[in-house]
Amino acid sequence: MSDPRHTNTGRADVVVSGMGLVTPVGSSADEVMAAMCEGRSGLVRPDADGPLAGSLETAGFAAPIDPTSVLPAPETRLVDRYIVMAMRAAADALADAAIEVGRDVDPYRIGVILSGNGGLATLEAQVVLRTQRGRLGVSPYLLPAMLPNMSAARVAIRHGIRGYSSSISTACAAGAQSVGEGLRLLRADEADVVVVGCSEAPLFPTLVDTFGNARALARGWADDPTGASRPFDRRRNGLVLGEGAGVLVLERAEHADARGAAGYADVLGWGATNDAHHPTTPRPDGAGAAACMRQALRSAGVAPGDIGYVNAHGTSTRLGDQAEALAIREVFGGHTPPVSSTKAVTGHLLGASGVVESAVSVLALRRGLLPPTHNLDDPDPACELDHVRKGPRAAPGISHVMSNSFGFGGHNISLVYGLPSTRLARAV
Repeated sequence: MSDPRHTNTGRADVVVSGMGLVTPVGSSADEVMAAMCEGRSGLVRPDADGPLAGSLETAGFAAPIDPTSVLPAPETRLVDRYIVMAMRAAADALADAAIEVGRDVDPYRIGVILSGNGGLATLEAQVVLRTQRGRLGVSPYLLPAMLPNMSAARVAIRHGIRGYSSSISTACAAGAQSVGEGLRLLRADEADVVVVGCSEAPLFPTLVDTFGNARALARGWADDPTGASRPFDRRRNGLVLGEGAGVLVLERAEHADARGAAGYADVLGWGATNDAHHPTTPRPDGAGAAACMRQALRSAGVAPGDIGYVNAHGTSTRLGDQAEALAIREVFGGHTPPVSSTKAVTGHLLGASGVVESAVSVLALRRGLLPPTHNLDDPDPACELDHVRKGPRAAPGISHVMSNSFGFGGHNISLVYGLPSTRLARAV
């Protein structure tokens, strides 16, 4: 077994020094973890007279955000909701890390990687206006309102971040991949701090309808929207869409130590593979996901037996959950670590899920308390694992956790986190 105070010989230690969350179950670490451990679902039925009525039975809506809290008032009408959520989460993460650019870090030594699908709801609205009014109905501000890179750009502008800046588009793996790419930058000594994450605002008619017409959404739960997302359960029949954002501040541990900052956990390693199988469905044997998890373990320098918890991608789809369960059993053997999917209470936040679930994994590690998979009343035998269900599980002394994210196109990302290597550890 590895030393629980893992050190990366010859490599820079990278610590999570801040986090910001916007989710259907809250916007603080305590709110989110309490909801996940207590089973307080964020899934609700859309308004009967709203634009989504008839398109889906249940969804996970994040609380409204006052856009003037992150943008000057004249600019608030020029951005999609996904940008507002990203800016809120990033501001909260930087405040949580107690980082002010220029005071605590050189503006050219801090980067930002914020990912997602962009402002597609804004694009849809502009297409309608063009259809109704012709060419002059299209806003000249459409591109800065909806391009996928604009969350990173807006965060950089607001906080004066002048270093590396990028946006990743790998569907539901995008947020997790942002964390991995941030780790790569820091270990290459191309930055001292990187703001990483993802924001998604998918709850608008066209995107909802394409999921619905593909029969990917949970059905038959109109009378019980909180029961619709049920990863690994025999009765699962589709995912539940949610919206939200997650942002982590990653920092070289020596830089955090120099400014007296405390770390939540270290990002130890990551894996990235592609199924090369199908545009939307995973390899049935889970081979790509298994290879990804093994790659993450090698990158982190830990053995399968070191992992004390896996936060599964677990979307509540029949094929996806089964393939992931196969992959976990393949990697960890007959005695898998405890596994849960927290999408049962948040729904699927698409690319943002990987960052929100990374934060949950880190908090579970530090608190020694594993959140359960809610609604897992009748585990599917094809998804046999050591499921955490029927309530949280105490796990004192765990030293490493893994978070999985898999996306359309066959993109697989796995992340491994360990105890913080900073001199000070954050109280959680």
